[in-house]
Amino acid sequence: MSDGDHKKAESEADEGMTIWEHLEELRSRMIRMLLAFLVGSIAAWTQKERLLLILTKPFVDAWHQGSHPDAAAIHFPAPAALFLAYIRLSVMGGLIVAMPFILWQIWSFVAPGLYSKEKRFAAPFVLSSCALFATGAYFGWRVVAPMAFNFFLNLSPGQLGDLQVKPNIMISEYIEFVTHLLVAFGVVTELPIVIFFLTVAGIVTPKQLIKFFRYFLVLDFIIAAVITPPDVLSQLMLAIPLAFLYLFSVGIAWLFARKKPDVPPEQAA
Repeated sequence: MSDGDHKKAESEADEGMTIWEHLEELRSRMIRMLLAFLVGSIAAWTQKERLLLILTKPFVDAWHQGSHPDAAAIHFPAPAALFLAYIRLSVMGGLIVAMPFILWQIWSFVAPGLYSKEKRFAAPFVLSSCALFATGAYFGWRVVAPMAFNFFLNLSPGQLGDLQVKPNIMISEYIEFVTHLLVAFGVVTELPIVIFFLTVAGIVTPKQLIKFFRYFLVLDFIIAAVITPPDVLSQLMLAIPLAFLYLFSVGIAWLFARKKPDVPPEQAA
């Protein structure tokens, strides 16, 4: 049986669905994703102080490594600012907790239109996507953020003649800065997943990826300049690993491209 016959046999039930039934299924899955997000956000709210301590650890460590006489502190300028900061932390935590379930719901919605050989990538797709994002975010939190805070805090001279120059970090700006950094590193580490599916779909080939590498190096630094905080150190810490990640993705593409079976001439016709 040809791939077209397999495709037809596997999607008979799906072809019987009307556009309204597809929309109803989409609505049902979106409700499930929203409920998972709300449950995760509520769970994150119960741990909001712990999340704040984890998120501020790079700043606190960099502060203690510097020559700052006072204790590390995060300030909030308005009575409701701390509450809004906790809401933001809870939303971010809820999204992270619900991410595996959300990805699985997205995959389940598009799976009926896929071949059986494509459906087997469901579990690896969800697991690898979450693992790569977590790895990138952890690298940003554990390595890049402390280096960035060390750099920024060392710019403060303390006493400059008759003028005292010292940092006054606001909680909303801090959460925005760190969240931006972690999300940037988490997203770019999804590059192997993107290239893998482009290769499996036949959109790109390993040879094309190799030829594109020199252009990717330019694009790499542009991406790093756009999505990271405005300092050279953070940009380099994103651009350099991303270049190696691209080469790793080319290796994955080459591995799976070589495993594709030859199509007989009669099937190709």
